[in-house]
Amino acid sequence: MTEIGTVGTVGTTVLGYPRIGPDRELKRALERYWAHEIDQVALLETGRELRERTWRDLAAAGLDSIPAGTFSHYDHVLDTAELFGALPARFTGLGLSPLDTCFAAARGGQDAPALEMTKWFDTNYHYLVPELGPDTTFTLAGTKPLDEYREAKALGIETRPVLVGPVTFLLLAKSTTAGFRPLDLLDTLLPRYVDLLHRLHAAGADWVQLDEPAFAADRTEAELNALIRAYHWLGKETGRPKLLVTGSFGHLGRALGVLARAPIEALAVDLAGDESFVDAVATEPALRDKEVLAGVVDGRNVWRTDPDRALGRAATLLGVAKSVSVATSCSLLHVPYDVEREHGLHPRLRGWLAFARQKVDEVVLLGRALRGEDVDLSPARQAVADRAAAAELVDEQVRARLETADVTARPPYVERAKAQQAALGLPLLPTTTIGSFPQTADVRKARAAHRAGRLDDAGYEAAMRAEIERVVRLQEDLGLDVLVHGEPERNDMVQYFAEQLAGFAVTTQGWVQSYGSRCVRPPILYGDVSRPAPMTVPWTRHAQSLTAKPVKGMLTGPVTILAWSFVRDDQPLADTARQVALAVRDEVSDLEATGIRIIQVDEPALRELLPLRRSGHDGYLRWAVSAFRLATSGVADATQIHTHLCYSEFGEVLSAIDALDADVTSIEAARSKMEVLTGLAGFGRGVGPGVYDIHSPRVPDAGEIAALVRTALGAVPAGRVWVNPDCGLKTRGYREVEPALENLVAAVREVRAGLA
Repeated sequence: MTEIGTVGTVGTTVLGYPRIGPDRELKRALERYWAHEIDQVALLETGRELRERTWRDLAAAGLDSIPAGTFSHYDHVLDTAELFGALPARFTGLGLSPLDTCFAAARGGQDAPALEMTKWFDTNYHYLVPELGPDTTFTLAGTKPLDEYREAKALGIETRPVLVGPVTFLLLAKSTTAGFRPLDLLDTLLPRYVDLLHRLHAAGADWVQLDEPAFAADRTEAELNALIRAYHWLGKETGRPKLLVTGSFGHLGRALGVLARAPIEALAVDLAGDESFVDAVATEPALRDKEVLAGVVDGRNVWRTDPDRALGRAATLLGVAKSVSVATSCSLLHVPYDVEREHGLHPRLRGWLAFARQKVDEVVLLGRALRGEDVDLSPARQAVADRAAAAELVDEQVRARLETADVTARPPYVERAKAQQAALGLPLLPTTTIGSFPQTADVRKARAAHRAGRLDDAGYEAAMRAEIERVVRLQEDLGLDVLVHGEPERNDMVQYFAEQLAGFAVTTQGWVQSYGSRCVRPPILYGDVSRPAPMTVPWTRHAQSLTAKPVKGMLTGPVTILAWSFVRDDQPLADTARQVALAVRDEVSDLEATGIRIIQVDEPALRELLPLRRSGHDGYLRWAVSAFRLATSGVADATQIHTHLCYSEFGEVLSAIDALDADVTSIEAARSKMEVLTGLAGFGRGVGPGVYDIHSPRVPDAGEIAALVRTALGAVPAGRVWVNPDCGLKTRGYREVEPALENLVAAVREVRAGLA
């Protein structure tokens, strides 16, 4: 008979928790530390306070087991590389403290380019990519998991240390040597995991959590064999804590059987989405001696859990596993802290939502219900039913428009390119930026004052217009060819549009970590989407009136708006994407009508939403491409459509990017030294590979940028190359941006002279 929540099990739990602080305390402390306003002691104390608050809150909520080690000052994958002595010598040789060494790896220095950064699976969190080669040697160089376990124990709180699993760590790494696979280092890494497990066991840890989300994606036979080897090695060790292995973000495929047969004590599975995976887990005979954590509370979206659906899924495992417990589908890192802090949301909408704090309560309540305790599920049932019956979520006019809306066919690119060059008259290797410029303290103060009612609409508009003029004049002085208005009026590239589109709600405290100190407030897309009025036209028109050079209209694409929002789950994502695309199309048309001849529709999340398993790729890419083209294809031949993709693993979606039919695609390329261009030989449109890594404070010199431009010219004909930074400049300061852009323009002039 299956046991539920028995002594010695993990029991009801969450797989991780937000770490930035309810009021972004970590963000503020980090930025003050980097600005030399506080010392390392003060920064470390902020981290300690946040960890203590989290552990105490989770303990008070009634969880059976509390995770530790999920806190990070920057990124948990970076922490793992530091833990096992695997940071590159260009950082460890700087003579810095361990913490500052990690910051150097994350942010770079003038003579030490930062590690690459990319998306954590199909989420909007970014991790730092480890660099490993045949000469990499692992040592147990750090003590973070042990320190934090002891820290909690001193508070009287027993915790479960959480680590990135060894196979996922190696699969996420980048090889420093051609032909070498980081996975080949498994046998040298596993002994260090063993050392750490022994030390945690000696300190009193009963359980350790090892996260292996890499196996929610398609994996080769060799990678599955590595998983077998890793967990037979670790599982057969004596003097270790019990092992909980997690597989978040979807169907584990064949890895389910591998982990079910491994000598581990517990397995956490993501049951919040794929119905077929629920069936696979329920029919896996090798789970009979395991505790299974049923991840039925969605850790990635903000809607309240349907208790009957969740309990039904968890109950299918009864009789299959040794014991069954309720858990989140993944770490709660991906959702905000507490919906009760959102006093500005409509009370009815707020009643449909569950942020991290509410999801903890859901896990506890569902865990008790699964154990057969008498609990009141009626509030949750009522909230789910109320949302399902809400007539205001449907806009019949939007749905009627979509019945007849379709993609407008544009002539071939070569024909459009001639019309665009005739209209724009751009030089070879046109220079531009991605869109945003640094948001100064004055800009932020004006926005805050306007939001608080201390600055009226006329005063706010005057302040933004003045800032736009300053940015336009700066770009003219720098010598850039295509200008932007700098986006001073925008708080965030998705939230700005969500505030003006019907069907969206925005939060005031719903912050989520994107990377390091970078936090975003994803809007909540709850109903049918439409555009009541123009959103960007007045600002862009003002910028164009100030200069004879072309100014780009700057929009966010439909896929990215979905990816960086919490999206309704009561209709297919493709249907929601078409609604957003139609709203963007209206804005594109209005920009063109006001005389804007270059319009950039950013889709940095195109790769991010790609399903982890190839079986879902074609369907997703069809609707994603269709949504972009619905948004952008209704313009004249002479109007140039740009798009931007950052940290997008460009090669994996090259055919889809080609199908977007944008005239120019700008991409992140600086950190990888243009490696991303290797797949572009057959790409027949304009490309703007980034030559300046804006996520680092370092300023590249003109020679470095010129070398990157020449590398790009080795892959793409000069007539189709644009030169730009990797991404928007909003998060940087003018002390870095101005010299970097001066060097960019100087580098292009040098390369142009060589081509002439």
